[in-house]
Amino acid sequence: MAAIGLLAERYGFAVLEDASHAIGGRFRGEPVGNCRYSAITVFSFHPVKIITTGEGGLATTNDPQLAQRMAELRSHGITKDEARFERPASGPWSYEQQNLGFNYRMTDLQAALGLSQLERLDAIVAERNRQLQHYRELLEVLPVQLLEVAEDVFSSGHLAVICLADPNPQHHRRVFEGLRSVGIGVQVHYSPVHLQPYYRRLGFLEGDFPAAEAYATNAISLPLYPGLHDSDQQRVVRTLAELLAA
Repeated sequence: MAAIGLLAERYGFAVLEDASHAIGGRFRGEPVGNCRYSAITVFSFHPVKIITTGEGGLATTNDPQLAQRMAELRSHGITKDEARFERPASGPWSYEQQNLGFNYRMTDLQAALGLSQLERLDAIVAERNRQLQHYRELLEVLPVQLLEVAEDVFSSGHLAVICLADPNPQHHRRVFEGLRSVGIGVQVHYSPVHLQPYYRRLGFLEGDFPAAEAYATNAISLPLYPGLHDSDQQRVVRTLAELLAA
């Protein structure tokens, strides 16, 4: 992000920071979402994220004009601030629709759910990192590697992604299906976006992004969530070891 921020200063473009998985994380000792290197940072509160409001998300910014613009766009482009009216108010009920906005408001019930979890965010992230460390210790003897976390980053611990040493699609599928067959809810995060039908119709082809394609054939996300016990992690790794040995 620091390097991207420098490029933005040099060439005059705005940075929209996708931090959907990163709430509670830190970069160089500062919280993700402080917008030091971006104009706007976006978080997701989808049910599978670190905290949830059922759906929806949050955008942060240090720019008052952007904050005002986003607040208006989320509610049909309407303002009730008479100081900003373009025409005289006809009464205390007046409002103006100054832009063609959207209905992106979060409900009060969703907000209450999110705020209740936000109070526990530090504990949630700490537990996720504890589980990640436990996985690192358990996986040391296996031919897999957890995704590395840079030294200047404190991860929010959203996912525990391993990469198999053997980048073989058939081997990858056998391991994945073997874990699923015994009730271990693994997933692949994520399939290369350029191979989805929409982007293929735009002309993208297999081989355009070989690193992303190779990653997708050997990456598996292991279970990681508050409430996962050490014994559950041991079972995951024990099953993984049996499948790799086979």
